[in-house]
Amino acid sequence: MKVTSYSRILVILAALLGALVLPSKAQDSQQDYVNAHNQVRSQVGVGPIQWDEGVAAYARSYAEKLKGDCRLVHSGGPYGENLAGSSGDFSGVAAVNLWVNEKANYNYNSNTCNGVCGHYTQVVWRNSVRLGCAKVRCNNGGTIISCNYNPRGNYANQKPY
Repeated sequence: MKVTSYSRILVILAALLGALVLPSKAQDSQQDYVNAHNQVRSQVGVGPIQWDEGVAAYARSYAEKLKGDCRLVHSGGPYGENLAGSSGDFSGVAAVNLWVNEKANYNYNSNTCNGVCGHYTQVVWRNSVRLGCAKVRCNNGGTIISCNYNPRGNYANQKPY
């Protein structure tokens, strides 16, 4: 009986240690990205965005190309695109929140930015209804998050919503 209790304690300790040492996959699922976007979109009366595996495949393919030096360089591809990076691990939800924080720089009435706000306006762009994101750990230990939007947003002289 003592061996069983001792074994249970070892299993619990091993699980706790594993949770502390292994990088977390929390906040990196498809649904995490979709939920983070839709929460913000609903706040400004924009309909929900949906996950699109084809758009996600593009995001993964391009993010893989960036992992050599972890530089945030836009693809220039067929989709709208937001990129975020970190020198360590970084979650997809944290990246979306980083983009959404640009809302403070956006003036809806004049449709202007005081600083950077294009990531935020892409998140809430009414006509962008399909989303695909990817997270890649770079060779230098950093992280790149790429989210792509179909159809793209951020057209000149158009309001996002």
